[in-house]
Amino acid sequence: MDIFNFDPANILSFFLTLFRISIILFLLPFFGGNSIPNLVKGALVLVLSLALWPALSVPADLFPASPLGIALMLLGETIVGFCLGLTVRMLFATIQFGGQLLGFSMGFSMVNVIDPVTGVSESVTAHFLYMCSLLIFLNINGHLYLLSGLGDSFKLVPPGSLLISPELGRQYMTLSAEIFSLAVRIAAPITVAIFMVDLALGLISKVAPQLHVLMLGFPIKISVGLLFLGVIFILVAQYVQDYVSDLGPLLRHILRAMGGAAGV
Repeated sequence: MDIFNFDPANILSFFLTLFRISIILFLLPFFGGNSIPNLVKGALVLVLSLALWPALSVPADLFPASPLGIALMLLGETIVGFCLGLTVRMLFATIQFGGQLLGFSMGFSMVNVIDPVTGVSESVTAHFLYMCSLLIFLNINGHLYLLSGLGDSFKLVPPGSLLISPELGRQYMTLSAEIFSLAVRIAAPITVAIFMVDLALGLISKVAPQLHVLMLGFPIKISVGLLFLGVIFILVAQYVQDYVSDLGPLLRHILRAMGGAAGV
C-alpha cells in the first residue's frame, strides 16, 4: 500500500525541468549577470521550475540511465543555454562595438571603465550605450521573450535530444555578419559630425596658423559628440525595439535548428 502516493517518475521529470532551467538561466543575459546574487538566482530557478514543471510534463523516460548519459545530457543543456544567451548577447555586443567606435572618434579611447556585469574593461561610451540599451531591453519586456524562449525549448528541443545542424551554424553566421554593419550605423552620425569638425579645424589651421588647433579641437569634438549622442539614443532604441520584436521567432527558429526532427 502506497501511503504517500510517491511516483519516482515525477521526481525524474522535475529534475529534467530543473536541470535545463538552472543551466540556461545562469547563461542568459541579465538573469545570469554577476550583479544578481546567486541566492536570488537560485530562488528564481526553483520558482520557475515549480511553476513550469506541471505544464511541461517532461517524460521521465528521457532521464538517462547511466552517469555518462547524465553528463552528456548536461553538456547538451549547456550548449542550448549558450546558444540562447549568445543570440541576445550579439545585440549588446553590436551596441558596445558602436560605442567603441564613438569613443575613438570623440577622443575617449583612453577613458575606460570596468563593466560590473562582465568584468571587462571597455570605453566609457561603449559602457554608457550598453547600460542604456539594457534598460531599453528591459523596458520593452525583452526579458519576457527570453523566458518564453526558455519554455519553448522544452517542446522544440526535449532534454537529451540536442542536434547541432548546419542550419544552426548558418543562423549564427548571419547574425555575426550584422554586428559590424549595425555598429557602423550606430556610430555613423557622430563619426560624420566629428569628421566635419576635423575638416573645419584643418581649414582654420591653414588660414590662421597662429591658433593652437590641436588644443582647440579636443573640447569642440567632445561637445559635438555629446550633442549628437542624443541622436544615437533614438537609433539605439529603434534597433533594440526591432530586434526584440523579432526575438521570439528568431529564438524558435534557432531552437528548431537544434532540435532536428523533434523541432519540426
